Amino acid sequence: MTLTHRSLACRVAALSFLVAGTVTLMQAQQSAAVAPNQNAPVLMASDAAPTDLASVPGGGYSSSAPPADADAVSTERFDLRSAAFAGSQPPPRRRYGRPNYADSHTNPDGSNKYTFVGGVGLTLPTGGTHNYLTPSYKFQVGGGRNFNKTFALLIQFDYDHFGFQTATLSKLLAIYNAPPTSAGFTQLGGTSHDWSFTLNPVVNFLQGGRGGAYLTGGVGYYHKTANFTVPGTGVYCDPYYGCYEYSANQTVDKYTSNAFGANGGLGFTFKPSRFSGERFFVEARYVWTDNQPRPFNVSGTTPYYNAFPQNSARTTYAPITVGLRF
Repeated sequence: MTLTHRSLACRVAALSFLVAGTVTLMQAQQSAAVAPNQNAPVLMASDAAPTDLASVPGGGYSSSAPPADADAVSTERFDLRSAAFAGSQPPPRRRYGRPNYADSHTNPDGSNKYTFVGGVGLTLPTGGTHNYLTPSYKFQVGGGRNFNKTFALLIQFDYDHFGFQTATLSKLLAIYNAPPTSAGFTQLGGTSHDWSFTLNPVVNFLQGGRGGAYLTGGVGYYHKTANFTVPGTGVYCDPYYGCYEYSANQTVDKYTSNAFGANGGLGFTFKPSRFSGERFFVEARYVWTDNQPRPFNVSGTTPYYNAFPQNSARTTYAPITVGLRF
């Protein structure tokens, strides 16, 4: 064996010895970690003294043999009727249904008990009334009782104004200038109006969000007036500046007629906000009044004089109103 082979063999033997020693040391450490302590005493289950549950303060006890004061302790801890316990506990829970807001101004469903309306608008003569009257303006005020969010009952005052057709004024001017009146008028003007007090139920059939819709109608008393005028001159005297003349219309003939009337229509509402109690509204109605006809008579032989029988004829018109409910 040469020197080179001998040196290689020595190195292999040294490496083998080192690996064997490392493995042996690791096995010894693992055995020491898991081995029980041979010197520690072992406590057997049969050697342990039984636990006296009755001697443990506040400890548990068998349901078959409770301590003598068990009932007293239970009563003291859980008697809900005791004054000390009742004073420190909240009252029993209430059963809640739908909210009830009823008071002197509010209905149980949250709606206001009282309501008021005001509005202005346009009057449109219809049917035979359209043959002698022209459209004009109106205003409306009223108030009443809301029984709930759906139904209300209002008392309303309406003033409905009209003009006269030019043909109507021309015919009437000829009548006044003819015998036996022979008034000699050069010009004739005039206006008509119908004011009323009515009782009006309101049914809100659509409510949601900020918009709504309702049906309404009413019955009541209607007073119709026709007033005819001619241009005139008035005199006004002031203590400091003296007297002066001014132009003014002078009434030359006037007719009135009282009648029962009825109305009905549809309206829409809009709230400025979802929580607002006020509502803007626009509505259209149809009005019918049962005026009783009076005959035409300008003979001058009787106290009864009627140059305008249309004022006592049945009247129909359609007012359109825009306003505010609150």
